[in-house]
Amino acid sequence: MLYLTRKMGDSVVIDDHIEVTVVEIRGKSVKLGFTFPPEVTVLRRELYERIQAENRAAAASGADFAASFTIAAQAEADKT
Repeated sequence: MLYLTRKMGDSVVIDDHIEVTVVEIRGKSVKLGFTFPPEVTVLRRELYERIQAENRAAAASGADFAASFTIAAQAEADKT
């Protein structure tokens, strides 16, 4: 992890495409402004983690469905 000290109005540039600027400092809270290309996705960590968990759950239920479908197809084939 990179730690930086920035003052109000200071910026950092990431990979020539993303700029992060300190917009406001109020007590222990810092407001950041982001400038980035439209194809870049930026999410708060808690939202990102929730999406990842939902994707894992959907993939698992899809795998469960595929497995149950395979078992049902095999049982049907065994009847003939």
